[in-house]
Amino acid sequence: MAQEAPRAGVHEAIAPFPREEMQAVFAAGFAAILDRHMERALPSDLITWGLAGFTAHDPSLRVERQGRELRLMRARRALISRLLPSDSTRGKPEAIGMTATEALMPFQEAAWAASPAIRDQGRDRLLRTGFNAIFGHLDPFSRYVTPEEAQLARERRLGQGSVGLRLAAQRGQVLVAAVTRDSPAAAAGIRVGDRLVTVDDEMVLANDLPGAELLLEGAPETEVTLVTQRAGRRRNVTLRRVAQRVETVTAASRDGVLHLRISGFTALTSAQVTGFVEAAFAGASPPRGLVLDLRGNRGGVLSQAVAVADIFLDAGEIVGTAGRHPEANRRYSASDTDLAQGRPIVVMVDGRTASAAEILAAALAERGRAAVLGTGTQGKGLVQILLPLPNGGELQLSWSRIVMPSGWPLQGAGLLPALCTAGGDEAAATALAALRAGQQPMGAVLARLRALRPPVSALDATSLRETCPGLDGVEREADFAQALVLDAAAYQAALMR
Repeated sequence: MAQEAPRAGVHEAIAPFPREEMQAVFAAGFAAILDRHMERALPSDLITWGLAGFTAHDPSLRVERQGRELRLMRARRALISRLLPSDSTRGKPEAIGMTATEALMPFQEAAWAASPAIRDQGRDRLLRTGFNAIFGHLDPFSRYVTPEEAQLARERRLGQGSVGLRLAAQRGQVLVAAVTRDSPAAAAGIRVGDRLVTVDDEMVLANDLPGAELLLEGAPETEVTLVTQRAGRRRNVTLRRVAQRVETVTAASRDGVLHLRISGFTALTSAQVTGFVEAAFAGASPPRGLVLDLRGNRGGVLSQAVAVADIFLDAGEIVGTAGRHPEANRRYSASDTDLAQGRPIVVMVDGRTASAAEILAAALAERGRAAVLGTGTQGKGLVQILLPLPNGGELQLSWSRIVMPSGWPLQGAGLLPALCTAGGDEAAATALAALRAGQQPMGAVLARLRALRPPVSALDATSLRETCPGLDGVEREADFAQALVLDAAAYQAALMR
């Protein structure tokens, strides 16, 4: 027989449990996870994990499960104890998700009635911790997005405001790496090398550059206040964001080599790369080779990474995705035109190269179309989709894995370079000399990488990543890339076999 939480005292006013919203959001989320997440989850697991996340705000509560019986405990007393529903997955995900949610609601309501700490969290925080506890058992990148976060993300996709700064991490500090000419930051006198201390009163951290960059973003014509430091002196600067056309590609020519820096992948990235490449090869002196700089590129639109790879590949498979849902299984193939006309390509990567950027680098390396230089990449080889929720929030759901044509996955180990720069300039020079002599310093490691098959164990991923840790690049990294492009013997030795 079910044991229910005791009623609150007569004089205690308890806000009513927001059952209707909780049930609607969890039901939609459970249905999406059961139907589309790349990992199979049982309804009883979703209930147990979700309840554990919901109650995590009160250490006096714990969740116990024995077989099909689930209990919410305080000390040795069960606040509520019930049998979990069947784990049958026959039928529509919406119906199964609703059944699981209806089983979860009495437990959440009991926890709400018993715990002021839980009631103090607010709906969005309870939803976030509930879903994120579930995703903690499934994958590292899926997450719940609050309605406010979802709205900001939609605004960024439609039109992003900028203050004209690019950041970098150095010796544990966040520094200004570049200032766009005629930007709000330039007008305020911010210079390259200035330390960024806070953004809108939030500290910025060198180990979370994406978070610092996200704080700078916002809708055009909104204001952001920075605290910067130069020569030990701090100052407050308020900047008004301006609308920008996001240019993700910049180009420069150096001694006959076309250098393209790709900072992210938006709807315009492949068109921008195509324009630079076609213009370069239409000139009187076509490039002798190309360098694609993907350092610090956190990814973006998957189809754009595939489209950029297609610019440099002849016919054949570029990359594949694999998931449980039929629509998650896809194969992307190249057309029969290499706009770079077979010239050597070197791709530069580092520990912040992630997602779509890793896909581009790996696709060119896999086909022997480019040599990779730098350090190990982040190892984010999962594809996410955004699914709307009834409260205006979203689930960012991992629904497939990236798999290279020969079968190895990016998730976990990431991509490793043929010329590793993690040891500094001297070690990089030694590796380049070995390649010139026809040797392959990273050959055995790359063979191990390509032999991986999903799912990759954490031990295997860590072992491979430690061979060339994903650190910031060395000072002369672009010089090594230039040299590798122009040295035919070294370039051939650096191609993935």
